[in-house]
Amino acid sequence: MSSPTEVTSPTSPIGLHRVLEARGELATLPQAARRLDPRPEIWPDEVRLRVQTLNLDAASYRQLAEKHTAEGQVDGAAVRAEVLEIIGERGKMQNPVTGSGGMLIGTVDEVGPESTLGLEVGDRVATLVSLSLTPLAISDGLARWDGLSEQVPAEGHAILFGRSIAARLPDDLDPRLSLMVMDVCGAPALVARVVEEYAAQGTSPTVLVLGGAGKSGSLSLAAARRSGGGRLIGVVPTERERDVLTAAGLADEVVLADARSPLGLSGAVDAAGGPADVTVVCVDVPGCEQPAILSTAQGGTIIFFSMATNFAAAALGAEGVAADVRMLVGNGYVPGHAAYALELVRSEPAVRDLFESRLEPATPANGPVEDEPAGLSNSATTSSQFEEGSRA
Repeated sequence: MSSPTEVTSPTSPIGLHRVLEARGELATLPQAARRLDPRPEIWPDEVRLRVQTLNLDAASYRQLAEKHTAEGQVDGAAVRAEVLEIIGERGKMQNPVTGSGGMLIGTVDEVGPESTLGLEVGDRVATLVSLSLTPLAISDGLARWDGLSEQVPAEGHAILFGRSIAARLPDDLDPRLSLMVMDVCGAPALVARVVEEYAAQGTSPTVLVLGGAGKSGSLSLAAARRSGGGRLIGVVPTERERDVLTAAGLADEVVLADARSPLGLSGAVDAAGGPADVTVVCVDVPGCEQPAILSTAQGGTIIFFSMATNFAAAALGAEGVAADVRMLVGNGYVPGHAAYALELVRSEPAVRDLFESRLEPATPANGPVEDEPAGLSNSATTSSQFEEGSRA
């Protein structure tokens, strides 16, 4: 293994030096690059992690699972083979269809002398940047993963750049629980910021969360309540999810509706006390843009926290119905977002119960489908149409 000082080519805190194949002639950032350099030798400002678990983005896993489904059964071996192929070809985990990746848990293996991330060898961390821009190599062929869940036990290494983000895993929470929370920790932090803006103006906004029974959805509801939200409305697609969210008590109204139906959703939301001042889209299926717009009051705000969002459709859809709404892209990062989301889980029993119920059965090789609302099947073939958007 080369020491950091033996790497003499120029470095970039945002990872430009790891781009092996760009798109076109212009300089390409790692996320947009076709292929990255995942070699284990680190530059002076980098950190190398020993990989333990990958958490695939919800939209990415859904696409892979649906692609390899026949007669209602997911071919896990085919999903595993494609993930390995993507990582091998790209030097990172970036689904070529969705463009998204996920995140990982690992242990710090080496720290460059110029790293400013504050990590030490031996720290167990979760990355808070996307696998779509993280140099990654797998050494075990993902042999312990059956391809039927988003959490992937793995061996290999990953590289963090000078401006990457990672958080130490807390000692008081199950690591799998921490991974689920950190995967979507940008959502509640951004919701809190937006709701606090309304509260500062003397308004208790009506908050609508599409996918309210999921990970990012349940956290967003809790954040909205804590930050001064008024009426909270959660939207779910099935009676089982309605029962789960109702029992949790996180929303004042739980609406059973298809978030892809413009008139169906807006009508159901109006009947529940809408339209909303703040709408949060936490689902990983396309086609929710215009329904969200029609369910939001004039002058309201829509937060799109989903990798399935078509932002052109959102912009043109708002224009087409003369909707004066502010639309925000949830980019997954707000300062302090990981600590905020973990504290929500610690302090809100209903949220913690929802998350912990997803940990069963706890098996190393086949963790649960993390986007399933609590109380639903862990089978990848029965997942909800409203799985929330996780880290890109």
